[in-house]
Amino acid sequence: MNRTSDFREKEVINIKDGRRLGFVSDVEINLQSGRIEAIVIPSGGRLLGLIGRDNECVIPWEKIKKIGEDIILVEMDDRFIRKHFE
Repeated sequence: MNRTSDFREKEVINIKDGRRLGFVSDVEINLQSGRIEAIVIPSGGRLLGLIGRDNECVIPWEKIKKIGEDIILVEMDDRFIRKHFE
C-alpha cells in the first residue's frame, strides 16, 4: 500500500525507451470513486518547479505498468514523449 505522498519520491521511467521522465509532482484522484486517475510530472521549462502549469504532463493510470520502491514504470509512445519532453 502506498500513500499519495510516497509517489513524490518515485522517478518515472518509460519502459519503451528507458527514458527518465522525472519525479511525480502530483496525483489526480477521482473523489467519487476514491481511485487515482493519473500521475502528474513536470515536463521541463518550469521555473523552480513553481511556474509553468502548461509544462506538466498527465500520465493516465492505465499507462502505469509497475510501481516499485523507487521508480514507476510507464509505457508511453513516441508522440507523447516528443510533445512533452523534447
